[in-house]
Amino acid sequence: MLRFSTAGESHGESLIALVSGLPAGIEVDTNFINRELWRRQQGYGRGGRMRIEQDTAHILSGVRHGKTIGSPVAMEIENRDWKNWVDILPVETGDPGKHKAVASPRPGHADLAGALKYDFPDARYVLERASARESTARVAAGALAKLLLLPLGIDIASHVIRVGQAELDRDASWDEVAALRAKNEVLLGCVDEEAEALMKAEVDKVLRTGDTVGGVFEVVIHGAPAGVGTHVNWDERLDGILAQAVMSLQAVKAVEIGRGVTAAESFGSEVHDAIGYSSEAVDGRATRFIRDHNNAGGVEGGISNGEDVIVRGYLKPISTLRRPLQSVRFDTREETKAAYERSDVCVVPAAGVAAEAMVALAFARLVLEKFGGDSLKELKRNYDGYVEQIRAY
Repeated sequence: MLRFSTAGESHGESLIALVSGLPAGIEVDTNFINRELWRRQQGYGRGGRMRIEQDTAHILSGVRHGKTIGSPVAMEIENRDWKNWVDILPVETGDPGKHKAVASPRPGHADLAGALKYDFPDARYVLERASARESTARVAAGALAKLLLLPLGIDIASHVIRVGQAELDRDASWDEVAALRAKNEVLLGCVDEEAEALMKAEVDKVLRTGDTVGGVFEVVIHGAPAGVGTHVNWDERLDGILAQAVMSLQAVKAVEIGRGVTAAESFGSEVHDAIGYSSEAVDGRATRFIRDHNNAGGVEGGISNGEDVIVRGYLKPISTLRRPLQSVRFDTREETKAAYERSDVCVVPAAGVAAEAMVALAFARLVLEKFGGDSLKELKRNYDGYVEQIRAY
């Protein structure tokens, strides 16, 4: 089974990603991994931390001569900001007088709930692990999952469809979404320049007022075959697995598959995707069954149906405000303003990249469970045989 875990804190020495269950023979391009890490750092509205860090992955195990060898892959991403925190957050006892307490919890963050749960006198240690800095390690792990899926013809990318009140008012094609990855300058990750300009204005507004802004990103799995996931058990449904993966990201408060939100207020005749059949494979798809729309987001009954799989994440505004909300001190219980630490004001494009990683890891796990294989060659042989089977259906 494909599994991954991460370790490390926001201002610790480094972040660690550990991925096990990858078959042998996957070509591991470190430039690809580092490009994914770079993409996570981009976007209009990011804070000062991104000017300090230059995230790159150092592979410690599981890869030799440029390919996976079947054993767990461990990767380290250095925190350059660590040099400023060595005495504040030492591993050893150190000097308690140098501890930098988060004395008043931030509404919307894990600060208060985490301090109560772990019996901490302040929220410093909660902040360190709850921070979205942790998603850096997820992106590194997700890059390996993408490198597994790409030889099968399955690709994953994201784009931003809403920031604040500014929204993309049309569907984006796969070519448009995929083209965003090639850009070396990332504004807000929207495929439409006019919509992106309106999104930028939303960020400018909160930059002036000391507030923050959220939005909606969309992740697309392109080239997914029909038949991944199943209806037979509640915890094996593709849509449920993808929703849990994306919801696990910091600040994501809702997940939508396809047109799930608008479908709830529409008639069935307006929602369900009519089915057709083509004598020729369409756009290289694994099945000849075609749809006039993709309102289902490529998933029906917990199973991929051969269309692009569409997952949207709804991201709340960042909890750390330059104009802090009311809070209470941990020590005296007196009313005060919430703590403030250097932070972003908009992270929707970056969250989309992190969601790509989570979607890739979740989908790659299901692909490995369905098709198996201790080597990429064996996996691809099994996969290709299945694709031929459903093409002949």
